[in-house]
Amino acid sequence: MNHQTVLAPPDPLPDQGASLLLDLDGTIAPIMPRPHDVAPTPARTLLMKRLAERLGGRLAIVSGRTIAEVDRVLEGSVIAVAGVHGLERRTPAGRLERAMPDPALDLVRAELPRLLARFPDLNTEDKGLSVTIHFRAAPEAAAAVTAFARDIAARTDLVLQPGDTVAELRGPGAGKGAAIRAFMSEAPFAGTRPVYLGDDQTDEDGFAAVCALGGVGVLVGPAKSTAATRRLANVDAVMDWLSAAVSGNVSV
Repeated sequence: MNHQTVLAPPDPLPDQGASLLLDLDGTIAPIMPRPHDVAPTPARTLLMKRLAERLGGRLAIVSGRTIAEVDRVLEGSVIAVAGVHGLERRTPAGRLERAMPDPALDLVRAELPRLLARFPDLNTEDKGLSVTIHFRAAPEAAAAVTAFARDIAARTDLVLQPGDTVAELRGPGAGKGAAIRAFMSEAPFAGTRPVYLGDDQTDEDGFAAVCALGGVGVLVGPAKSTAATRRLANVDAVMDWLSAAVSGNVSV
């Protein structure tokens, strides 16, 4: 169900019986013009470590970034990480699972230079399992980027992953919802109530998954139609809510 009414903030995170799953960009880190502009911060890293300790390891990051990029931003403070929207996943035990790269991504790589020649301010990421085109710094390219991505998706088995000022072409396979379900089937997450925080269209699959599991989806950002059932206004509000969940105060 999509909720269009005003959503209340989430209740305080309970001491027992809950698992916390977090998107990264726009949720616990600010959106920046380029992904590499997001840098580690000591306060965020400390907060992640304290949350993991308080929850008995029931903390996971579910992100469109690669696991390597999540580890860079969070300084390896979270073990359980799903990257590239679930196409790669590091289990709570530290085992790495990764889909095979789709050969059709080579077509994206071959045709992308023509688009970049028209719009040099575009930022691109090759994640191995997907290719991402960011047009936040080139809003005039939005229609051309969308048309480019839709055309390639129509000619291949690649999935066009919706996002905020981004077009991402990735191989078919697990999404954020599937990644969340996988975490929730494993110790120490199994048998607990999932709470998932995310900020954009890529997180709706995750909200639907946690709600189906009896958990809580928390939208971060402006109110909109969403499968989430609670909302926090921005990254600062998220960090305040998370800080309140650990003993003592963490300045963020």
